[in-house]
Formats: sequence, C-alpha cells, structure tokens
Amino acid sequence: MLAQFRQVQEKLEKQIDELAVEASAGGGMVTVKMNGQKQLTEVRIEPDVLKSKDQEMLQELILAAVNEATRRVDETLSKQMKDLASGAPALMGLKIPGMF
Repeated sequence: MLAQFRQVQEKLEKQIDELAVEASAGGGMVTVKMNGQKQLTEVRIEPDVLKSKDQEMLQELILAAVNEATRRVDETLSKQMKDLASGAPALMGLKIPGMF
C-alpha cells in the first residue's frame, strides 16, 4: 500500500508541476495564468482598461481573474486526485482531508 501511495504521490506532483490554467475577467480585459502551485505566471491587461484610468475597476478585474484561476486550479487538482485514487484501490478507503 505504501508503494502504491508513493506512486500516486509522484504522479500528482508531476501533474501539479505541469498544470497551467488561464482565467479572465471583464470579457477578457484582464487575463491571468496560474500554475499548479497557485503562483501567477502571467498577467495581461488590455490597453483599453488602462486608457480608462479607472483604478478601482482594474483592481476588481484583477481580483476576479485571480480568484477564478485559483478556483480552476483547485477544481483541476481535486479531479486529478479522484482520478488517481480510483486507479489505486488501496487508497480509496483512506480519509485524507482535502483529498476527496
């Protein structure tokens, strides 16, 4: 069972390292990319947003895009954990908080 757990852990770590999600807000006015470690890797802001000089709107768009990217990372990792666990029957009975 321990060997099987290590295999699952290695697969998950690889998937986390390879994961990249993208999310946008304001109809694409602000777009962010985030990796599986929940680190922002890219932020794109359309020039029209900067021309408006509306600082509050820009802040809200960035927050919305980052929050959506974080949600997508969580959702993707949760699905991957379930998929990995279904392939490792010995792990299905474990109650590990936050994994299932």
